Amino acid sequence: MTNWQDLSARASLASHRLIGWIYWDPDAIARFTALGVPNGIGYYVTSRAAPLAAAGNNAVTAAFYTIRAEFINLSLDIARQHTTFEDTYRVRNEAVVRGLHDYSPAIVDGLAALAPALWQAADSLPLAGRVLHGAHKQWPRCEDQPELSAWLAINCIREWRGDTHFAILASEDVSGVQAGLLHDAFLGYPGDWIPRSRGADDEQLVAAWDQLDARGFVTDGRVNEQGLAFRQMIEDQTNSLCEKAWRHLGEKTTTQYCELVEPFGPIFLARIDATAGENWMPAARDSRRTQ
Repeated sequence: MTNWQDLSARASLASHRLIGWIYWDPDAIARFTALGVPNGIGYYVTSRAAPLAAAGNNAVTAAFYTIRAEFINLSLDIARQHTTFEDTYRVRNEAVVRGLHDYSPAIVDGLAALAPALWQAADSLPLAGRVLHGAHKQWPRCEDQPELSAWLAINCIREWRGDTHFAILASEDVSGVQAGLLHDAFLGYPGDWIPRSRGADDEQLVAAWDQLDARGFVTDGRVNEQGLAFRQMIEDQTNSLCEKAWRHLGEKTTTQYCELVEPFGPIFLARIDATAGENWMPAARDSRRTQ
């Protein structure tokens, strides 16, 4: 029998790698800058949030969960002064097409062939509580460029996973800063790298450590085994709930998707390493913890 939780985790990791490189892609940032945005400031937030941004900064902050509100406000407010979110989406998509053809040309035809099935899987997912997924689902699907359309469908499924993961964190009363500290330990990252990369300051970090300590998750200033077990539970629950899309796609097609994308995972990670750094896009990384 299919182990759907494991297959969900496998497909999700492949998806994080297929999507993640675009957030630091120099060509994408250059196209965003050419819209009039000074130095491409806030490209990550603006490009990812474009379908939701009309709902306002607070809606985007709520959906992103772990990124500091001030950074989201800065990014979106600057974008509003110089361009539109529709144009941001357009130039990001142009960079996606260029990147797929430049970095992974052998993937293009196979990805394009999967586009209809991937959108059926994305459409099968319940909207309730998945705001960022719902916003992306409503925006243009670019069916005239099937490789891009498939990429957009995967991104839509990926954002459903993100919405789901954050809902689990919220239900467990885990703040965005606490989540970053737990994720650092889960991956074997330097102690507070993830929350600092998302704007957390010293005061917020002290409070988060204290809150984790009060739950028994900290020993000698580090996340302990109890904290790691809790974070593993969050991951397992996320993978389990996120089986829905892949079950709809089916074992054969999900496996086909994984086998298509996985060989290019190191290429996509190398693009992130070269353009952002070796810690960025932690969701696309293997754990570095020593067992």
